[in-house]
Amino acid sequence: MKDKKPVAVITGARQGIGKGIAVSLANAGFNLVLVDVVRDQTAVQTVNELSVLGATCHFLEGDIAAIDKRFELVAAIFSAFGQVDTLVNNAGVQVQVRGDLLDVTPESFDRVMGINLRGTFFLTQEVARQMIKASTAPTAVHRSIVTISSANAYLVGPDRPEYCFSKMSLSMMTKAFALRLGRHGISTYEIRPGIIRTGMTLPVKEKYDKWIADGLTPIARWGEPADVGHTVVTLARGGMAFSTGDAFHIDGGLHIQKL
Repeated sequence: MKDKKPVAVITGARQGIGKGIAVSLANAGFNLVLVDVVRDQTAVQTVNELSVLGATCHFLEGDIAAIDKRFELVAAIFSAFGQVDTLVNNAGVQVQVRGDLLDVTPESFDRVMGINLRGTFFLTQEVARQMIKASTAPTAVHRSIVTISSANAYLVGPDRPEYCFSKMSLSMMTKAFALRLGRHGISTYEIRPGIIRTGMTLPVKEKYDKWIADGLTPIARWGEPADVGHTVVTLARGGMAFSTGDAFHIDGGLHIQKL
């Protein structure tokens, strides 16, 4: 281990919410392992920005949907620093085409579920196994697995049902891992972002601008990746140490039911 900083792993980390989480963790004193399906100029720029913030940062190119390669990927993750204190499951995709629920294809369903749920579950399973093996003595560092789901874990998007199914399933996954990992001192959390300003939401910007202006949320603004990142830091540093299996809404109040 190169130094005594806690280590966080973030999937889907080179841009968007993943990058916002990485920046927040770097500012909080974490070293980072970034996992993304593409190593491009955006990835290089993200690593450089995080290094300026004082984080030692390793970038690994990997596709979480390729579950046959998960053992190799997780071995590389642990070899970077010799430890993992926090896993942040952020990687995920939106549907390629929004439309009628009756027109959803098996190809679209399998793509979304394969990445968002299947890939996330099996990566988490193997990381959890290795976290347990690595824990030979009590540690002062709070250990956790944080999964980024969505407001669509509870709000139905009828034009993207397979996406909603995947995010709702991540909620149950978080609870299941909470029950299994609590005895090993590993807490699990779910974060449900609302309308966050990223490339994924850019195609619907005008629609959401109008909805927010018309009072969609009590906090009348777009969420930013940093809003999610600050929450991850709170959880990863043990700020909610007597909580596990819980969901945290980072949505400006979108989840509040109104008559």
